[in-house]
Amino acid sequence: MKKTEDNETKMIMEQTLDRLYARKGEASTWCYVLLVVLYLFATGIVSVTAASGSAVTFFGIHIPLYTFAGVFTALANICVLILTMYFGTKGFVTSLTFLMVQIPIILVKIIIANVVTSIPGVFSNVLTIIAVCIIYFSNRKIVSVQKELRNQAVNDVLTGLPNWYACTELINALISKNIPFVNVTINLNGFKSINDTMGFDCGNQVLTEAAGRWKAIADSGETGTLDFISRLSADEFCLIIRKYKSEDDIIRTIDMYESAMEDHFSVYGCDFQMTASFGYSVYPDDGKNINELVVASNTAMKKIKKESNSNHILKFTSDMLEDNTFELEGKIRKAIENDTVFYMLQPQFDMNHNLRGFEALARMKDEDGNFISPGEFIPIAEKCGLIDKLDGIVFRKAASFAGDLICNTGAKFTLSLNVSVRHLMMTGFTDEIRKLLDISKLPPSQLEIEVTESIMIESMEKAKHFVEEIRDMGVQIAIDDFGTGYSSLGYINSMPATLLKIDKTFIDDINKDDKSKAYVQTIISLGHIMGLDVISEGVEDESQLATLREIGCDLVQGYVWGRPLPPEEAQKVVMESLQ
Repeated sequence: MKKTEDNETKMIMEQTLDRLYARKGEASTWCYVLLVVLYLFATGIVSVTAASGSAVTFFGIHIPLYTFAGVFTALANICVLILTMYFGTKGFVTSLTFLMVQIPIILVKIIIANVVTSIPGVFSNVLTIIAVCIIYFSNRKIVSVQKELRNQAVNDVLTGLPNWYACTELINALISKNIPFVNVTINLNGFKSINDTMGFDCGNQVLTEAAGRWKAIADSGETGTLDFISRLSADEFCLIIRKYKSEDDIIRTIDMYESAMEDHFSVYGCDFQMTASFGYSVYPDDGKNINELVVASNTAMKKIKKESNSNHILKFTSDMLEDNTFELEGKIRKAIENDTVFYMLQPQFDMNHNLRGFEALARMKDEDGNFISPGEFIPIAEKCGLIDKLDGIVFRKAASFAGDLICNTGAKFTLSLNVSVRHLMMTGFTDEIRKLLDISKLPPSQLEIEVTESIMIESMEKAKHFVEEIRDMGVQIAIDDFGTGYSSLGYINSMPATLLKIDKTFIDDINKDDKSKAYVQTIISLGHIMGLDVISEGVEDESQLATLREIGCDLVQGYVWGRPLPPEEAQKVVMESLQ
């Protein structure tokens, strides 16, 4: 049973790699058979024509048949080269066998039958053997490099554990299948002091040793649960626990990982006694999506570290969120002061995979350089009145990047900026957009402001006034998270928008049943009736993409074609779209 479940996890990782690298697999068997048959046919023609003294007449010109031997020799050689290039070891062995068998046959004809016209065939075969060997061994090196790149995509280079991307893929797969699991955030206690006093090399050795101990437990299956351990960043790890029967099973499993830290760490002749804090949340009780679960487990873990008591394991409870608010607010303020707020760009494509533009997404690091999840800092920023400052930083940086890129390349992509309700309603918001356009030199038609559906509930008339002012500047308007609020269609129809965004929650369920699919199809139809283009957010796999294409969606955004990118990688996407 354990082996079968491990294979399931590996399959999810393989699917992730396939999406990252668009791997299509080997060419089909019928192509292989066709090439073999074509090779044998061409070789047979060569054998007949090379020894023939006959000739054919074309337009009064007599052409000896043996001259056709070179043509069909070339065709046969092309077949073996294609076999070697596209069918790996099987194609290489087949090609080499054909070519090696041909050489003695040709030599017999030359020596015994005195067919001197076959002499070029010997040299042709030898040279083709050399070419086949070069292609095969070069391909092996390329495959080896590709395999290494594939591993790096989902594995942490330092520890060898799966990385954050691999972890999120597994979590999303479990959520999509509605499989209960426990998400455990693990943080090494006092790790920063080791880096500060002993250096990063020593710290890396500690991380590697801790990872090795935890991986040994996960691989052994001795916990009685199905475990998946990954490294998120710095000294933070994530443990996914499945196949548990009770809360006691969860605690017992985490206890084993905590106990693995009891033996001292010996690094460069120094002994360290390490401990770790384990905060955990349970799906679906503590969260319905990855952001909610990560926020919950992080909150529990931070509460342990803050209280500094002897208990290193804590389950998330809802009252912890209130305790976490003040700490996060302080981190947000410092991030704004220290300019550690930055942005990522997630590409948007039409259904033919043509680039439409990017949505700018806010990201943040704390004072120690650790990433803070948007699911954590955005709600707190809205609650404590800092969201407009966060928005402003992201707007300026993203618009400056997009404006420069458009000026330098003439690219026709759209930059989409997500504005909060509070920010939109602030006096001076429209002046802020005018100033943004002026400073960044971004063409108004290539800027899009996303407003949430909830704005229409908060204050329809005021929101409409601001939106109309923005539209008068030539800026596009998108209605975000459509379907999650309770606004009337009349409100939406009166809003001067150009785009309707379908919330990710509906896309997650689109292939679960006909009802979910019909609901998304209805939203798309409504959007088209109102003269709006429709984009689906959170499209993560090919099956969702195929369904959206079938029911008439115009645009997509999601991991299936593009995860959030740093500006330099987004620029590469733009440059590729111009080719």
